[in-house]
Amino acid sequence: MIHSKLMVATSDSDDGSASKNSGSNVSSNAVQVMAGLADRNANLFRRLGIALGDPAAWLKLPDGKNIGIVRDLEMDRTRAAGRLDRVHCPADFPPASGSASGDRETASAQSVARFLQLQSIDQVVVDRAFPFIYAWHLANAGIAVVYDDDLGVIDRRVKTDEEIDWLRKAQSVTEAVMRQMCEMIATADVGSEGRLMFGGEPLTSERVRTMAGEAFMKRNYTMSHGAIVATLPDSADCHHRGDGNLYTGHPVIVDLFPRDESTRYNGDCTRTVVHGTPSETVQKMHAAVVASKEAAEAVLFPGRTGEEVQLAVEKVLVGHGYPISRGELTDGPSIQHGTGHGIGLEVHEPILLDHGGGEMLAGEVFTVEPGLYGRQDGGVRVEDMLVVTADGPVNLNQLPMGLDWNPN
Repeated sequence: MIHSKLMVATSDSDDGSASKNSGSNVSSNAVQVMAGLADRNANLFRRLGIALGDPAAWLKLPDGKNIGIVRDLEMDRTRAAGRLDRVHCPADFPPASGSASGDRETASAQSVARFLQLQSIDQVVVDRAFPFIYAWHLANAGIAVVYDDDLGVIDRRVKTDEEIDWLRKAQSVTEAVMRQMCEMIATADVGSEGRLMFGGEPLTSERVRTMAGEAFMKRNYTMSHGAIVATLPDSADCHHRGDGNLYTGHPVIVDLFPRDESTRYNGDCTRTVVHGTPSETVQKMHAAVVASKEAAEAVLFPGRTGEEVQLAVEKVLVGHGYPISRGELTDGPSIQHGTGHGIGLEVHEPILLDHGGGEMLAGEVFTVEPGLYGRQDGGVRVEDMLVVTADGPVNLNQLPMGLDWNPN
């Protein structure tokens, strides 16, 4: 059994750099390390610049050099990404005790440990996604592993101008498909018992999701996390994907969050559509949600907190007579969730616009998506994506927020 001392570092730097930590046990020659599968690990992808499907590692040496250790057949592509000073493969650093493992993940972890040994490094700083197999091999090599909660988080929170452009593009494509889906629902034919029909077949949540997925694929986007197309009774649960027939007069929540396969940045937009005339209750729900969204945006400034955004939303919705019911579905409309979240390489990124949400930074991008949900009348949610700036939030959305999507 291998025993290793676990330390926690709290970063004081804007970029999450562990070497600048104050009051921690991080040595001056500590090396930052990230590892895993870059096509699933956003922190690692951002360092390597390429979505590798095989185990890989990124190391930042004390002199500032960025090193990559990737599978041999991925070395040229990784070099071409232009993010690293040197690129190696596991075979460059076999274990001192013998040949590398035939298992790729083990061999990768062994090579990272051996590379650090050869550099006389006795301590590394890792992020929250660091795989245990790497930590085990580092500990076995006598290298202390320090966890930094901010590493890979702070630098991803504040977006560059290029990243904001990628998010704007993703949101524009999301809106194009959103309009297509909402207009299809709004103009569908009505069959027996109020069921919506499209192309002579029942229009269901599943069909809308499938058609949205096809529309995104034509634009080189994927719905890797699925999508929400939910109506009564499913929409009483704010995150229910929805299933079955759609009906005239019932609100349908359409929440699309595709990924651009070129940049890997995500869109995220929600609209609520009603075929025919919405009930008075649904109209009041929608008006309250839109008013609460405006209240949230008024707080979206650097230095304010995610909790302040949530409190602003709750003040408006509670003022309209809607109760808070976190964790429990209700018959009448209620507030079930926080206002939003960061977004970028992942759909859900820190920080949350919710109770306990921390201070917002200039350049962060958030979704703002208040909603109301109940078993009797269904749900209403409206969601946009906004950039935090000193001059006020910049909305990356252009779509209208209404319930009527019939263009005729």
